[in-house]
Amino acid sequence: MLSRIAESLFWIGRYIERSDGTARILDVHLQLLLEDPWIDEDTACRSLLSVMGSFPPDGLEIVRREDVLQRLAVDRMNPASIAYALTSARENARRAREIVSTELWETLNTTNARMPRRLQTDKVHEFFQWVRERSALAVGIVDSSTSRDEAWQFFTLGRSIERADMTARMLATRSLTQASGPSWTTILRSCGAYEAYLRTYRGMPSARNAAEFLLLDRLFPRSIIYSIQRAEECMSAIDPRADRVGHSNTVLRALGQIRNDLEYRPISEILGELPEHMDRVQKVTREASEAIRDRFFPTQAEPSWIGEIS
Repeated sequence: MLSRIAESLFWIGRYIERSDGTARILDVHLQLLLEDPWIDEDTACRSLLSVMGSFPPDGLEIVRREDVLQRLAVDRMNPASIAYALTSARENARRAREIVSTELWETLNTTNARMPRRLQTDKVHEFFQWVRERSALAVGIVDSSTSRDEAWQFFTLGRSIERADMTARMLATRSLTQASGPSWTTILRSCGAYEAYLRTYRGMPSARNAAEFLLLDRLFPRSIIYSIQRAEECMSAIDPRADRVGHSNTVLRALGQIRNDLEYRPISEILGELPEHMDRVQKVTREASEAIRDRFFPTQAEPSWIGEIS
């Protein structure tokens, strides 16, 4: 497969997952600001922007809920926003048009065209629900109509790495506003994990069990461990050469190290330093993404046409 096509598929997967994860995080925390009058809005909004890798506009003394919405939802120039992710997914699909299915192209094209430039305050929840539905539609089209070849592997590799990153960000926001932060029940619901959690633990969520489920459950597709394992499987399928001693594949090495660190560390230790551990997960996903780029998507100069010598 051409590296150009592989790179586009990888980033389509990442951007679709990023739009979905950002919508989930914003839906939870902006709703919390409305329901809890004791939360300092400026501190909570600045912390949320920081966790999402963004910053408030220069010169803004007090950051409000509306500023977060503008920055992380509809700002097409901010790489951390939903609008930027949907536009980028569509642009990468255009670059890989010869291999992207018509259904996926139409879905991404329609989603990008219908992306609003401004949000009404009373329509925020409906907007986040729409983003989640459109993301699920795009993923469903790929899963149901794509052969399990390299194209699917690169798409799923991008999704898996991004999902591990977004779940880590969701868990990191648990400590943003200290005692007034979202409950574990709220976080589980935002990840679509509440019913699956109840079937597994058969009781109301506790901090230990909920964190353990979202971090370490090998059967739930939004857990960090599941996402990392899926990324490792995709990576091994794309590059099947097995090393006799250790791993020369820097992507597998990075993913394996963070997986082992989470699996073998007591959950009480992880809970005690949750933001720090989630920062490590985000750092590893960045390192893995850079290693994938260096290995499969080498930067090359744009070809230039040279006229015939007469």
